[in-house]
Amino acid sequence: MTDLLYHTDSYLRDFDSVVTAADGAAIALDRTAFYPGGGGQPNDVGTLIAGDHRWVVTKARKAGADVWHEIDGAPPAVETAVRGAVDWERRYKLMRTHTAMHILCGVIFRDYGASVTGGNMEPLKGRMDFEFETMRQELVKEIEAKVNAEVAASRPVRVKILPRAEAFTIPDLIRTKINLLPEGIAEVRTVEIVGLDLQADGGTHVANTSEVGSIRVVDYKSKGKINKRIEIEVGD
Repeated sequence: MTDLLYHTDSYLRDFDSVVTAADGAAIALDRTAFYPGGGGQPNDVGTLIAGDHRWVVTKARKAGADVWHEIDGAPPAVETAVRGAVDWERRYKLMRTHTAMHILCGVIFRDYGASVTGGNMEPLKGRMDFEFETMRQELVKEIEAKVNAEVAASRPVRVKILPRAEAFTIPDLIRTKINLLPEGIAEVRTVEIVGLDLQADGGTHVANTSEVGSIRVVDYKSKGKINKRIEIEVGD
């Protein structure tokens, strides 16, 4: 069972760990700061080092209770101590982008009552789909102004891990149209943009909305009768 260090510290760049299993060119670790992907956020990449040996982590993925790290070259043996390093430049861009997506989701849910029907992101750009019947340029400009006002408000971003029963007493905890939380999980991780948004989420985020930078709506389109897509880019 991998200890998910990114769940409690999104800013952790380096960590020490031990190889617990190997399968071809993939290894499981007893603890990791590599985000394995999910919720529209891509997985982290980076490096692992043991003595004079260095491996590039090309992908991290979660399988059951373990995070597997796909590497280049022959894997280290089980019980090898390794030092991991996340590609921080890429990770921080994804943290800013993911928080920008939560700001967008929070504004639209608060002001228009629309649920999320899908989403995806890459460093400094992303898209979200919402239950809107119509979307016009005037509305998009209004949304863009509102999300940038939330960036300027410098709202703290707080992460908590709650017992499942306690988490589900929070109104509107699930902002997606479909509840994506697996059945039977004992704890739920929540991400709160104080005063704006609170929802279940497993990804990495910045600590304050002021770190996000400017948010620009670069496109919007219809993806169905009551499904509209908003595409954003994040700048300095």
